Formats: sequence, C-alpha cells, structure tokens
Amino acid sequence: MTDAKKILIDPEDFRVSPGKKVKLKDWPTCVKPVYNTKEQYKEILDNHVAKMSSCQELLYACSRYALLLIFQGMDSAGKDGAIRHVMSGINPQGCQVFGFKQPSAEELKHDFLWRSNCRLPERGMIGIFNRSYYEEVLVVRVHPELLKNEGLPDVHKKAIWKERYRSIVDSEEHLYRNGTRIVKIFLHLSKEEQRQRFLSRIDEADKNWKLSVADIREREFWKDYQDAYEDCLRATSTRHSPWYVVPADDKENARIIVSRIVLNRLAELKLSYPRTTAAQRADLLSVRKLLEK
Repeated sequence: MTDAKKILIDPEDFRVSPGKKVKLKDWPTCVKPVYNTKEQYKEILDNHVAKMSSCQELLYACSRYALLLIFQGMDSAGKDGAIRHVMSGINPQGCQVFGFKQPSAEELKHDFLWRSNCRLPERGMIGIFNRSYYEEVLVVRVHPELLKNEGLPDVHKKAIWKERYRSIVDSEEHLYRNGTRIVKIFLHLSKEEQRQRFLSRIDEADKNWKLSVADIREREFWKDYQDAYEDCLRATSTRHSPWYVVPADDKENARIIVSRIVLNRLAELKLSYPRTTAAQRADLLSVRKLLEK
C-alpha cells in the first residue's frame, strides 16, 4: 500500500497572487499526476476525504466559521465530478450545494449578488457553489446583450466590469470579516480536452443529456472566455479569498489537488471542539446519575 500521507501537493503552486496579471496560456491544463495507478488515486483521495470529514465535523461543532467553495470552469471542465468525489465523505447535514444557471425573473429584479447571497452558508456549514455570481463577469461579459435583461440604469459597458469586480471583492471581504472563508477553484481545461469530452458525451447514451448544440456554439467564444477569466482572476484573487487555477485535463489529478487545497484551508482555521465549562460538566454529571438509575 502507498502511504497517501507522503503525497505532497503545495496549493501555492496553483494560487493566483493578488493583482498579478494572468495569462492562462502560461498556466498548465495538465501536470504530472501525483498518483501512478487508479488504486493509488483512490487511496489518496479516500485519505483526503476522510480527513475532510473529520474537519467538517469540527467546523460544525465549533460553529464559528463557514466555508464557501466556488467552482468555475468551461463546460465539461469537471465541476460536477470534483464536487461529487471530493465532498463524498461530508455529512449532508453540514453541507449545502447550489448550482447557478440562467437567473429567474425575480432574480433579475435584484442586484447581481442577491441570488447568491440568499444561499450563503451559515457558520458551521460548508457551502458549495457550482458556478456563482462570477458568471456575471464571465458569461455576461462574453454576451453583453444579457445586460438588457437586468434592467440596469444606463451604464458604460467598459466600466461595469471593473465596478462588478469591486463589488465582488468588497462582498468577499465583508464575508471574511464575519467568519466566512472562501476558496475559489477555476478548473483550467484545454480546448482539445473539451472537444474529446464532448465527443464522449455523444458516444455514451447515458451522457447525451449533458450536451446540446448551444454548448458547441459556445466554443466559438473560447478566446473571449479566456480573456474574461484572465481579467476576473487578476481582479478578484485576494489574500483572504484567493483563486486557484487547477489543471483539469486529468480529472482524477484535479480532484486530488482540489481536496488538498480545501484541506489546507480548513487546517488554517485551527478548529477544535468547544470546551466544556464547569457548569456544563456539572449538568452532564447530573444527567449521568439520572440515566444510571
């Protein structure tokens, strides 16, 4: 058996420094796997999942912090799979997952952060956003005609993105001050790997539902999306709420990297079970006497 504890992954290798100019072509979509066999991959991931489960129990018991995980990436980057596998050992009572698709009529009547603010995790919980408010500076930037549906007052198209970046950073700083820790994962997929995954969705009948003509049309905007992500990562990766660019061409390797990033973030909280006061201890001893009768 391989000692999974000896597998070293430094999350700093994937972290975007605050204010640093980002060129995604300089960030790899594939790196040397940290596992050699499928069995070793499963062993490493299971080890991480078990540790995460213990940390989640402490987070829930401590109830001083909340953890928000944000997953972004191009279609078929592996967001669903990463969430499903990495969070497989988490107690559902302490975890909430939300996916953000096309906003509803009600949501369009509010500011662009409103619908996600309604779903933020409470202290003691892990919240997971499969896509997020970042769609408003990614998809909407690539397709600015969508702004017409948002009922905004007249805005300068070039200024609105900087203003939204500022709103996002201010909001995340506010959350940090109030106990929410945020980890933002960008699953960095190559265009060729996306093509191969789309083809597999056509070939496998039980995956046909995952692909549409609209998905293929979006590939025409690949460069526009890369530009939007580059500006977004530079503008919104901060010391307290960093972005991590995770190579996503190898799904298994990406899941191990993501789990390590999350574990490191949880370790930084230095969680512990609440200390029992003398009065609580006395009450418990009284309860013991009643139970023993």
